[in-house]
Amino acid sequence: MATTASEVGKVQSNNRKSFTSVKALTESPELTSLPPSYTYTTNSDDEIVADPDEDDPIPVIDYSLLVAGTPDQRAKTIQDLGKACEEWGFFMLINYSVSKSIMEKMVDEVFAFFNLREEEKQEYAGKDVMDPIRYGTSSNVSMDKVLFWRDFLKIVVHPEFHSPDKPPGFREALTEYSRRSWKLGKDLLKGISESLGLEVNYIEDTMNLDSGFQMIAANLYPPCPQPELAMGIPPHSDHGLLNLLMQNGVSGLQLLHNGKWINVSSTSSCLLVFVSDHLEVVSNGKYKSVVHRAVVSNKATRISLAVVIAPSLETVVEPAKELLDNQSNPAAYIGMKHRDYMQLQSSNRLNGKSVLDKVKI
Repeated sequence: MATTASEVGKVQSNNRKSFTSVKALTESPELTSLPPSYTYTTNSDDEIVADPDEDDPIPVIDYSLLVAGTPDQRAKTIQDLGKACEEWGFFMLINYSVSKSIMEKMVDEVFAFFNLREEEKQEYAGKDVMDPIRYGTSSNVSMDKVLFWRDFLKIVVHPEFHSPDKPPGFREALTEYSRRSWKLGKDLLKGISESLGLEVNYIEDTMNLDSGFQMIAANLYPPCPQPELAMGIPPHSDHGLLNLLMQNGVSGLQLLHNGKWINVSSTSSCLLVFVSDHLEVVSNGKYKSVVHRAVVSNKATRISLAVVIAPSLETVVEPAKELLDNQSNPAAYIGMKHRDYMQLQSSNRLNGKSVLDKVKI
């Protein structure tokens, strides 16, 4: 039953019949219990799960005040943004410039893609992290000791736009959502630059966002027969500067905050924003990338759609020199090209911040 590197994209049930995706596996009438290859063992620390504390709520940032508020409102929002990045590495974004209809259309098209015949989806199966369109299952099948209860579609949309040809409305929806979310990410990074005491365009300019890397990552988590034994995505942090996440109304996201896993309720009226590894590096550790995971359910299919806002692939990401002081605040990370960081991430199993730890001094 072990899955080998030569069987990338293949998952197996107990009777050894092969499936190319978790979705195909769940649609098999033979599936009555979780196949052993999906059994995920957690340690006791992972069992501390809680809802957000009333005294320490998940931060909420009002995008409209950042881009169109009075000077006082904008200054307060920038202060709140910095506090959220420092204390949580995460915040909920409200009153942003992407309409509900655009978001719903994108989620509908993602569902339509995952509902294509397996042979059609396999046209986009990829093995290399740099492939512009990559459909697959689990996380990194050649590395994963345990398979994860998740199918994915990853698409690079900037600096060059790519899209699957199927389903028919996918390209149009992706074009619009990519354009609007890219602007949203850049506006947030302007505020984050200022919150660090840097020039408003510092991150945009030094990370070469004119040729920056934007990737859309769609994740499908079908109902699982024994969800307490499986994991959608294990604890990890993300590459890039920010990750903007929307969901289809089914919860499953958990954040690690002050030693506890915090359930993040899904709502259609807000975007979820994660501080990612490269923003931690640029801020020299002042802002922390957040460790998160996806748990699964036996009731409903969950869709999440992440937008990675990242430096250009050739940019060397290193701490902002303006924040450094040889005595009180020396550089805590080595510089590394974004492309090399992605390759490093792809050659490691998802495991907390193990990849970021490799560039710490």
